[in-house]
Amino acid sequence: MSAEEIISGTVRIAARLDKALAEATQLSRARVQALIAEGQVEIGGHVASSPSAKVDEGTVFRIAVPPAIEATAKPQDIPLDVVFEDEHLIVVNKPAGMVVHPAAGNPDGTLVNALLHHCRGQLSGIGGVARPGIVHRIDKDTSGLLVVAKSDAAHEGLAAQFADHSIHRRYLAVCSGHPKPVEGTIDERIGRSEANRKKMAVLDKKSSRGKHAVTHYKVLQAMEESAVIECRLETGRTHQVRVHCASIGHALIGDQTYGKTPKRLKTLISKIGFARQALHAAELGFLHPISRQTVSLSVPVPADMAELIDQLGRFNR
Repeated sequence: MSAEEIISGTVRIAARLDKALAEATQLSRARVQALIAEGQVEIGGHVASSPSAKVDEGTVFRIAVPPAIEATAKPQDIPLDVVFEDEHLIVVNKPAGMVVHPAAGNPDGTLVNALLHHCRGQLSGIGGVARPGIVHRIDKDTSGLLVVAKSDAAHEGLAAQFADHSIHRRYLAVCSGHPKPVEGTIDERIGRSEANRKKMAVLDKKSSRGKHAVTHYKVLQAMEESAVIECRLETGRTHQVRVHCASIGHALIGDQTYGKTPKRLKTLISKIGFARQALHAAELGFLHPISRQTVSLSVPVPADMAELIDQLGRFNR
C-alpha cells in the first residue's frame, strides 16, 4: 500500500474550514469533512475538530490523506472507446449492451469494471475509495457518451453542473410515427409508475411525486412509419427520452418497456437483428471542473443504429 499523501499550504479565503480547505486543495468538501472527523487535518498547528470552524486567510494547514482503499468491484480488461481523457476525468463512448455500474444481476462486465482496469493507478479516490466517479448514467441498451470523474474535485465539479442543468446533452433517436409539431418541448414530471414500480411514467404536473423533466425534440428525418429525432435534455431523469417520447405517442423503435414497434416494421427490424431501443447519446458538453475550459464532444451513431436508419429509409420505396 502506498504511503499517505501530505497536502500543505495556506488558506486563501476567510471562510468555514471545510469550504476554505476545499478551495485550497483538489479535495471535495465532503472529503475534507471526513478527513477532519478522522483527525487527519491540522490548522494553525493544531488538529482540527470542526468543519464549521471559522478560519482566516493565510492560516497554515496540513492534511494527511490516507491511500484510497480498493473498490469492491474488480478491475476487468474490457475494451473501452475513450473519446477524451486527462488526469481528472475520462469520457467514453459506451456501447449498447453494457451496464454502467455493478448491481444484482450484473455483478461484472460493467463499465465500472472496465474503468477500474483502464484507470488503475490514476484514481485519486472518490470519498477515499479508489473508484471511478459516476455522475450520470445511460441505460444498458443506450449507446453513447458518458463522463466519469477520477478525483473528488472533478466528481464534485461535474455533479454540480448536472445538478444545475448546465451540461449539454444531445441524443439521437428513432421513434415510431411522425411527431407533430416537428419541433417542440415536452415538459412533464417523471416518477415511478404506480402500476409497475420497475417503470417510470409521466405524472400529473401538480403531483408531489417525481421530478421536473424537460426534453426539447426536433424531427431530423421523416420516414414511412418512423422518424429520426434529436432530443436535447434540460434535465436528466431516469429513462427521460424514452418516457417523454412515449407520452406523446411516439415511443422509440425497439423499446420493449415503453412502447410497441409498429407491426409493419417488426419483420424488417427482426431481419437486421436490431434488438434495443434506438437511442444514442451523440453529444456531450461541459465546463472542465479543474481547468475551466469548455469540453465539447460528439460521436456518430453506432453501426447497428446506422443500419436501422438506412433500412427504415428504404422501407416501402
